[in-house]
This record gives sequence, C-alpha cells and structure tokens, in this order.
Amino acid sequence: MNRFLLLTTAGLLALPGAGWAQNELSNFTATGRGGVATTFATDYQSIGINPANLGRKGGALVAFTIGEVGAGVSSQALTRQQLRKFVFDTNEALTPAQKQESARAFTSDNVANFSIDATTVGLSVQLPVVGGVAVSHRLRTSGHIGLNKNAAELAFLGRNAPIYQSTTAGNVPLVSEALAGTNLQLAALSEFNLAWGTRILDLPLFQLSAGAGYRYIQGVGIIDIRVEPGNLRAYSSLSPLFNVDYGNVTTNPSFNLKTGAGLKPVGEGHGFDVGLAAEVGKAVRLGLALTDLGHMTWTGNLLTANDQKLKKLKSEGIGSYNFIKEAAEIFGTGTDSLFEYKADQERRADLPTKLRAGVGVRLSEYFEAGLDVTLPLNDVAGNFTKPFVGAGLDFKPTRWLRLSSGLSGGAGYGLSVPLGITLATTHYEAGISTRDVVGLVASENPYLSVAAGFLRFRLGGKSD
Repeated sequence: MNRFLLLTTAGLLALPGAGWAQNELSNFTATGRGGVATTFATDYQSIGINPANLGRKGGALVAFTIGEVGAGVSSQALTRQQLRKFVFDTNEALTPAQKQESARAFTSDNVANFSIDATTVGLSVQLPVVGGVAVSHRLRTSGHIGLNKNAAELAFLGRNAPIYQSTTAGNVPLVSEALAGTNLQLAALSEFNLAWGTRILDLPLFQLSAGAGYRYIQGVGIIDIRVEPGNLRAYSSLSPLFNVDYGNVTTNPSFNLKTGAGLKPVGEGHGFDVGLAAEVGKAVRLGLALTDLGHMTWTGNLLTANDQKLKKLKSEGIGSYNFIKEAAEIFGTGTDSLFEYKADQERRADLPTKLRAGVGVRLSEYFEAGLDVTLPLNDVAGNFTKPFVGAGLDFKPTRWLRLSSGLSGGAGYGLSVPLGITLATTHYEAGISTRDVVGLVASENPYLSVAAGFLRFRLGGKSD
C-alpha cells in the first residue's frame, strides 16, 4: 500500500526538511520569510499566492525555473529524538517500553505534519497591454496526523490496548465514540497552472492590479479520516503507485479499479485563484487573494467507511518506527483494519481554500518588510488547521546577496524563526532556506524545513 508514502518519506530523508500545509514550500524565497509572500512574490512564484502581483511593473520581462523544491516534517507532540527515529530509523523494532512511550507521545491532535512541494517548471512573461502571464507544473504532497488517546493506544498496543479491557460483549463503543478527535490526512496532487495579472488603475501615488489563476489538478491520491463524536468520515482514493492490495473488493461492480504504472491519476479537479495588489506611493504594497477555490472529484480505487462497532485487532500494534507503513494497516484498508471500507464510485472534495492578506513596506532597493495573515476557509485534507500569521523581511547587504528572516506562527505550529540565503545576479538566482532555524537544533517540538532552488533565471526589466 505504501510505496508512494515511502517515496515521500525518502524525500524527507534526502532533504532535512519540515512540513507545512502551505503551497509555497517549493518557493525558496518565500520559505526564508516563513511563508510571508502575499506582497513579496513576483513572476511565476505568484502562482497560488497572489496572481495580481503579475500585474506589478518593474520586474523581470521573463522569468523561469527548472526545479524548485521544499520538503519537511514537524511535530508539536514528539521530541526531536523521537521524530528522528520515526523518520530515519524505520527498520528499528520498538521495545514494549517504547511502544507504551509512543502511545503516550502520539496522543495529540497535532502529532505531525509533513509536506513535499516541487515546482518542476515555471515560466512568466510580461506582455504589452496584456500584463503578466505565468505557467507552471507543481507536485504537492501534504499530510497531517492527530490521534486521541484510544487511537494512539490501538495503533501501538493493538489487541492489548486498554479500551478492549474496559469493554464487554454487550458494551462495545462505536468507532466515532472511541476515536473521536482523530484525524489522518494525506493529499498528493499534480497541478498544471496558468495565471494572469494586469494593472487596472495607474495614478501617480496609487496603482492597483488584479489577477486570476486557473489550475487543472490530477489527483494522485488522498486519505481523509476525520472522527468526531457520532460522526465518522473516512475515505481513500489512491493511484496504483501506492501498490494497494484491494482483495475481494475488486469484484464489486461499483469499484473503479485503476491499474498501471506511473502517477496514474485517480481523480481530477479544477482550482481558481483571484487577487488584488496595490502600491501606495513608492513604499507601501498591499495584497489580498483567495486561493484554491474549486473542488476535486475522486473516482478511481475509491473506498469509504461508515461508522460501526469498534473491531478487535488481531495484531499487537505498530512494532517498528515505520509508522506510515504499519499505521496504514490499522487505519487503512488492511485485513486488520479498525475500519470496514466499502467500494464507492465518486467522492467530491473541496480544495483547501484560503484567504490571504498582506502588507509590505519597501524602504529601499535593499530592504523590504511585510506582514501576512492567511485564514483557512474550510476543513479539508491539505489545508491549515489554524490561521497563519507571519512577519518577514528581505535585506540586501550587497547587490548579489539577499538575506531573509522574520517570525511566523499559527497553522498548527509554534513560533518559528525562518532564515533564507539567496545569491542573486542581474539574471540568475539560487538559494536555500528554512522555515525555522531554531527548529533545526531544538530538542522539543521539532520543526525542520528546507527549500532550495538553483536554476531560477530572470531576464530583462528591473530585478525586484
């Protein structure tokens, strides 16, 4: 079941990174400001953030990239040592004492968040009269783990979990009662983006730009399990890349079995972004945008689960640090799963819609500061769990070096101190950044992240 998940984990190992459910993790310049980007982002990097920035004047006439990537994992429940074990030492077996310790540590509504975000190619051009036009292809994977006490104990102790000892044959709770507060989410998408922005008002001390973006989305896979008192919502739709053994369910005429090689999408959708960008005088920039409007429709390899009496597990729970693989057997479609999944034909899910607002102050060509607020407008896989607030700055001590930092918090994370280093010439940029430099060395509640880009080019015009 878990080949793609293991590839995701491999990506985390290759990049000492941290998760964030934002879509600019592959934007290494924004990552260095902790995700503050609503007024900063320019050219193709405006896609998914604020397309109206494409209408701003003074930037590059042509900008393009081949490969900008970010990845990571974070936790508000695990220590740095525990998190490293679950990422790097997946083959190591858990002792009985470690299983008990893990059950306690994983009892949290914010155990872990992970993400990989890659812009494989991006291009933007400034055209007379038309304004700025940008295209890109992006791969996005994000996940969230939150378990209540019963779910954590069932995961690591299996049939020896305390909840089984307190139930009798006539007093078996429903899954929605026993696991209330549990959330397990994974979303993997392939996006083809088109965005446009243009100047609609041009006065001596005030300029206003508007923009819109469209994306065609191929669904590579989704797992969305949310348990509330009296309400269980659980479904999965996974590409053949995940290598799931569906057993007898494939004979059900309602089951649309997808087989083959490669990504092999099992869903598709359409997303939209709209935004406004204003410049007041020569120093102040304002931005407002709605992103990820739209929905996905999942049809391939689709399974859903309904509420039922809590089943007795046969296994002794997770026995190694390979949490993703073994938890999939307990909460997924395995033979020893807590859920009874049934074949389904179609599932519609909203995209993770967000409202972004930002203000930036450009004091000179060497220094710019900004404040961003991002609000999640729905509760779906891939969206923030809480609002995000960040303050970021760019400083150019020389014309070829840009340093970025700031403070950010919310979105299910603690206070973070980002750091970015970008080497910039007239036509070329390369850089590396992290969402939280403190999290790289902190022992509690680790938040590790990295984003990098080495093939970003800007031609013509005036560089920002």
